[in-house]
Amino acid sequence: MLVLAICCMSLFIVGLDVTVVNVALPSIGHEFHATVSGLQWVIASYSLVIASLLMLAGSTADRVGRRRTFQVGLALFTLGSLLCSLAPSLAALVAFRMVQAVGGSMLNPVAMSIITNTFTGRTERARAIGIWGGVVGLSMALGPVVGGLLVSSIGWRSIFWVNIPVGITAIILTALFVPESKAPRARRFDPVGQALVMVTLATLVYGIIEGPVRGWTAPEIIGCFAAAAVAGAGFAAYEGRAREPLLDVRFFRSAPFSGATMIAVSAFAGLGGFLLLSTIYLQDVRGLSALHAGLYMLPMAAMTAICSPLSGRIVGSRGPRLPLIGAGIAITVSAITLTRLTAGTSPASLVVSYLLFGLGFGLVNAPITNTAMSGMPRTQAGVAAAVASTSRQVGSSLGVAVIGSVVVSAMAGPIKTGFVPASHVGWWLLAGCGIAVLTIGLLTTGAWARHTADLVAADFRPGEPGTGTEFEPAA
Repeated sequence: MLVLAICCMSLFIVGLDVTVVNVALPSIGHEFHATVSGLQWVIASYSLVIASLLMLAGSTADRVGRRRTFQVGLALFTLGSLLCSLAPSLAALVAFRMVQAVGGSMLNPVAMSIITNTFTGRTERARAIGIWGGVVGLSMALGPVVGGLLVSSIGWRSIFWVNIPVGITAIILTALFVPESKAPRARRFDPVGQALVMVTLATLVYGIIEGPVRGWTAPEIIGCFAAAAVAGAGFAAYEGRAREPLLDVRFFRSAPFSGATMIAVSAFAGLGGFLLLSTIYLQDVRGLSALHAGLYMLPMAAMTAICSPLSGRIVGSRGPRLPLIGAGIAITVSAITLTRLTAGTSPASLVVSYLLFGLGFGLVNAPITNTAMSGMPRTQAGVAAAVASTSRQVGSSLGVAVIGSVVVSAMAGPIKTGFVPASHVGWWLLAGCGIAVLTIGLLTTGAWARHTADLVAADFRPGEPGTGTEFEPAA
């Protein structure tokens, strides 16, 4: 439990950073005179770098040591937070957010790998993951209030100061109490696969965010989408033939694993779009202060904090299907109610919509992680956890990029419109994310899906590079 608590500290500062930065976006935009696309980059650059490096971080931790990688990640995240608080321009802030993200990529998947190798029983692991998910909710619940209070009283730069003492404390506790572990035969570095992942994600997100600004038919944007398609196809082809790939494509023969990946992308795309649209609406349309905007979003985050550990217990006792059905329905209904948003929507209506979204998001986290990890060899824990975390970050990047760009395009279209009517299409896209969670959850949690997971688990035999049944503590 002490190891779990230390690992959760890393999740806490990463989760806090999500909602804290979102609440601060309008203040950042006013100081740097940033456009909506510029603010999208403050969020998307962080998610993009994390998504690009998570699988590398997971496999590196399995190879060189999980505790060592975890400590390096904490140090880089803390340094990046300090640099963000000193950023002299929007471009510098985006660059320093990328430094943060390099460190962040080493935290969650590595911590999850440590937890997976500490809690080996199915039920106790599900409950530990439920606690892990509860920390997500707690950090999100505190983020809007803490961020709003700091932004309103001191300024947006102070939101990054919170990470520094927590990061330093976690580094010290990790050195004292977390045992070192690694895979007995971990995978080698895959530079080609890593480069292809980075090119695919970077060009895709750049094209989506900059498309409304530069024009969807601009050669630069068309070139980005073409590069993303070529690099993505190249990655799939190369990884299928590589002896020790960055991402073993056999994982995706497991229907629960593939389903967890798609659900993670859908749910976190919804979260990214929800936070972006809600923050701009509350502060720029309704004229609320950062603190009052944070208080409006508190019900959503608090519901996430309550439902995440409950979801972990349900997964441990009854499996992932029930929480996924509840999550899909709640997210869909929440988004549909927000498609009728106006500048004068009643606070009670907003709170109900936010509560529903928090309910759905709180239920979805534990099934994603537990399903992605189930059936995988324990020595593949770093890579498997990294794929689940990568899916979350890819979803967050795409949610901010796609939903933000669709709204910007609607505002700048032939029929000029304000933010509120333009946001309606964004909320409909978010409803689509909820429907995807519900549909995929139903399809990938039955007896057939469990059989495919068993077949994949049997395919990983001891003696292969990076496989086996146990981990070896470092000497």
